[in-house]
Amino acid sequence: MFDSRGYRSYRGRTPRWKILAAVALVLVIAAAVGVIMLQEYVVYDGSGMPHLRLPGGTETVQEPAEEEEVELVIQPAPEAPHVHVLSLQETPLTAAGLEAADTAGYDALAVTLKDSAGRVYFDASAVTGAVRTADDTAAALAALTAREELHTVARISCFHDPLAANAQIDEMGLKNTGGYIFYDGSNSQWLDPAKPAARQYLCALARAAAELGFDEILLTDVSYPTEGKLDKIAYGDGDAAAIRRESLEVFLEEMRAALEPYEVTLSVELSQETVRTGADEAGGMTLSAAAAAAERIYVPTEASQAAELAEAVAAAGEDVDFVPELSAPAPDLTGSVLVLQG
Repeated sequence: MFDSRGYRSYRGRTPRWKILAAVALVLVIAAAVGVIMLQEYVVYDGSGMPHLRLPGGTETVQEPAEEEEVELVIQPAPEAPHVHVLSLQETPLTAAGLEAADTAGYDALAVTLKDSAGRVYFDASAVTGAVRTADDTAAALAALTAREELHTVARISCFHDPLAANAQIDEMGLKNTGGYIFYDGSNSQWLDPAKPAARQYLCALARAAAELGFDEILLTDVSYPTEGKLDKIAYGDGDAAAIRRESLEVFLEEMRAALEPYEVTLSVELSQETVRTGADEAGGMTLSAAAAAAERIYVPTEASQAAELAEAVAAAGEDVDFVPELSAPAPDLTGSVLVLQG
């Protein structure tokens, strides 16, 4: 067919993209209508999850299981096991002495590795004082720590040490206000707990004892002097009582850090008065500081006083084991005990 100007009219096909767009539009409209119609059949369970419930259907909406109540039980820290210790005399250990020690009825044996005169009873490179050993002391100590059936305790006297104090007066010795070495009421000398070198010396000895294989390190003489012209002690600037207390607390903290790599028990010996009153004002030691640092507190006493002292120690630290040091066995006494060799 031609128009009035002689051109044929065009009858082309509809483009394919228009057809596809129309089909997509119809599908979108149908889906939207379907969602709207199904909204009334959507239900939610107790946890908020949607479920489709069609007319006449029997779908059961599953409720979430109730959470089981869990009872939290906090176990108390394990207490130090009780020990029955035989403490040998303050002499170098020998094979004969070890063999002669009657450990029947005891599960622990204590030997002195450093006494309050400054004598050291084992070979140690850190020793500043005098080493006193027998020919077979090293072998006897090795045999002792190798006995698995025995708990082994090394006694180390700390700041009462005239040998080391006189050997290194400026670095470690306790001085008087005149600048000379201090003499206590027994004309003896002490290390100064406020001096780092004195504390490091004792920590080195304790580490050496731990390396020998001892299970426990028992510190004695953790104190300033308590007899003599105490007002003549040179403390430097500051309150004297505070310096005494803080210096010993620092020492115990450093000792714990020094022994941390070793699986050893740290123990401290205190006087009866320190335990009863909570503090030794002259010596600077407090029961609370000992209880915070040590796992056992030893006290030289009599069997009749043990119950009272045990109660005071328990009040200071419920996980600290109290060990009375007696001059003779006390069969009726329960708990830990140390008996000095007769």
